[in-house]
Amino acid sequence: MKIQSFFMTAFAGLTLLACESKSNQSGKTTEVAEEKTYKEAIVDLTHEFSDETIYWVNAKEFELDEVAKGQTDKGYFYSANNFATAEHGGTHIDAPIHFAEKGQAVDQIPLEKLIGSAIKIDVSTRALKDRDYLISVEDFQEWEEREGLEIPEGSIVLLETGYSRFYPDKIKYLGTEERGDDAIQYLHFPGLSPEAAEWLVNNRKINAIGIDTPSIDYGQSEYFKSHVILMTQDIPAFENLTNLDKIPVRDFQIIALPMKIKGGSGGPLRIVAIVKN
Repeated sequence: MKIQSFFMTAFAGLTLLACESKSNQSGKTTEVAEEKTYKEAIVDLTHEFSDETIYWVNAKEFELDEVAKGQTDKGYFYSANNFATAEHGGTHIDAPIHFAEKGQAVDQIPLEKLIGSAIKIDVSTRALKDRDYLISVEDFQEWEEREGLEIPEGSIVLLETGYSRFYPDKIKYLGTEERGDDAIQYLHFPGLSPEAAEWLVNNRKINAIGIDTPSIDYGQSEYFKSHVILMTQDIPAFENLTNLDKIPVRDFQIIALPMKIKGGSGGPLRIVAIVKN
């Protein structure tokens, strides 16, 4: 019932936006029209998949093989491709089983954890000055103080570091363009500190978490403690997000639907934000 109510609310918001857009075309000032354009109803938080898609340095990269493209001998156009890729790359989901032996696989994650109210924690000012920045408990507490409320129970928490602006430049985004196991030592990008992950688990009952970097753990992590802490509590993570600068810090909804791979530890993700107007 909660999901049905969510979609009804989202549809009503989109209908209202359509009506306002028609009004703009028939006489409202340019200033008002620009304001409505800025407050987008739907924001795509997904990087496209292509030969530029960024993957972990030792993971299989995205490959698209053309099977057919053109007019058939029966007179109609036909296009089809094959694709192959690792589960974890580009905009994707980490299912809890990725780092928790008894965690949920992709196909087992309840939709309630993937669809719902969300907030954004913007740490880009600090993270852009420090490639190894660790998002801290203080970052969460400062957000709560500014907003005058605790992170709501059941929230999807998105972490904005500002690094999506560098995608798909591997050196600026990952820290290296080298490939293979030896390249792992050169990874440098911000992530969530284990202390902050522990604080979220113990003090704020969130449904999911996402970040605009390649991993919820920072690049130099060796033990992936933040993954382990979150995923042993069946909290999935969304990685390699984009356009977080186009959404507000709260009062928006997320729809995050991954490829439903049976037993999968992760998979490609299409994630969008629905922003109130």
